[in-house]
Amino acid sequence: MAYRVLGRAGPPQPRRARRFFFAFTLSLSCTYLCYSLLCCCDDFGRSRLLSAPRCLHGPGAGGQKLLQKSRPCDPPGPTPSAPPAAAPAPRLSAANHSGSQKLGTKRLPQALIVGVKKGGTRAVLEFIRVHPDVRALGTEPHFFDRNYGRGLDWYRSLMPRTLESQITLEKTPSYFVTQEAPSRIFNMSRDTKLIVVVRDPVTRAISDYTQTLSKKPDIPTFEVLSFRNRTQGLVDVSWGAIRIGLYALHLQSWLRYFPLAQIHFVSGERLIVDPAGEMGRVQDFLGVRRFLTDKHFYFNKTKGFPCLKKTESSLLPRCLGKSKGRTHVQIDPEVIDQLRDFYRPYNIKFYETVGQDFRWE
Repeated sequence: MAYRVLGRAGPPQPRRARRFFFAFTLSLSCTYLCYSLLCCCDDFGRSRLLSAPRCLHGPGAGGQKLLQKSRPCDPPGPTPSAPPAAAPAPRLSAANHSGSQKLGTKRLPQALIVGVKKGGTRAVLEFIRVHPDVRALGTEPHFFDRNYGRGLDWYRSLMPRTLESQITLEKTPSYFVTQEAPSRIFNMSRDTKLIVVVRDPVTRAISDYTQTLSKKPDIPTFEVLSFRNRTQGLVDVSWGAIRIGLYALHLQSWLRYFPLAQIHFVSGERLIVDPAGEMGRVQDFLGVRRFLTDKHFYFNKTKGFPCLKKTESSLLPRCLGKSKGRTHVQIDPEVIDQLRDFYRPYNIKFYETVGQDFRWE
């Protein structure tokens, strides 16, 4: 049957139509196969960052539209389920980054606990180390009294790494009674903040003796060591346990180099009954926020001393070691009265100098 031409072509012959349709289908199949091979089924289609298949990403809008109707190609093996969302990177706490060797910088300390022995310095150190803005050396380096010849580089190498926002601190109680320590610390930095934990000098001397006795049980009695002549009331100030308690005399050496405003005095007695209050004043002195509060402490009746409550990072409460809070040896009350008379003028002078009454009388 003939066709009339009215401006448009007639339908193609059936055989030609089949050929055309076959060629078009083959072309689309080849295009899809090429995109699949190039984009997701070989090493060239893997992500440079995550090494994951990068499927269904054609080079143009047409390819995108076509490939959206197809399944993404899968890696060899069984078809995996949708991958879980990546876990967020762990957040590094400023208070606990000792495991990283690259986080922070080792700096010379900006603050020192310089004394006094058996006054409560270990408690202050352990308490303040809980603060996220303070990083403290756990051991006593004795740099400014025994190891000064090793140099500041050696001293700095001992310090924990800190961030710019953190304070580096160390504790060595013998500094307070070391004649050279004030000038040496001043030469390191005249801006160093100094913390001195003080305690009733008589109680402190008995505690000092008790500690020594636990290590050297053959030493003379406390009474024998305290006096050159007990009958005449002559106290032996050459004995370290007695000499350390002359706070007013030792303080004069420090005031030659540091203003009083740069020295903070902690009451060892108040630290026991009100640790949060004393540590609040320490935090104010260091210029950090009051992080340590009542909720961090509880009173240990066995030790007769406050301990730190368990925290998120610790499953157990934290108390000082067995050498802390030990029972003192019994001393003749008359000896105690004689020593109180001896220390009284030194205590009064100390109160006047620092502007605090520690009520040791």
